[in-house]
Amino acid sequence: MSACAFAQQFSYKPVNPAFGGDTFNYNWLLSSATSQNGHKEETAVSTSQSALDQFGASLNQQVLSQISRSLLSQQLDGIGDFSQEGTFTFGTLNVEIFDSYEGLVINILDTSNGEETQVIVPNP
Repeated sequence: MSACAFAQQFSYKPVNPAFGGDTFNYNWLLSSATSQNGHKEETAVSTSQSALDQFGASLNQQVLSQISRSLLSQQLDGIGDFSQEGTFTFGTLNVEIFDSYEGLVINILDTSNGEETQVIVPNP
């Protein structure tokens, strides 16, 4: 009794170009994935304002800006032109001013969230 068997070589080539597949498959894979994507990007709802609403918003912004400039200038009168070294507190902001070899250094720390900013004004 004799048996006859046939065999062939299996080969695998990936489709995805990220895993060694043909680079021409990229566009097909991307369009296929995009069409299957159920998540949609949120679009910003644009509300057009009338000219009167825009004017009112602009006027409101200018008034608030003028008030904040006035309050800031009152607070900064104690500092002058930032030549006085020291630590100053404005609400939740701690401002530290000192002179260094780099120039005038102004460290600003927001104590409410821990964010810190440093401004260096170089020496002339």
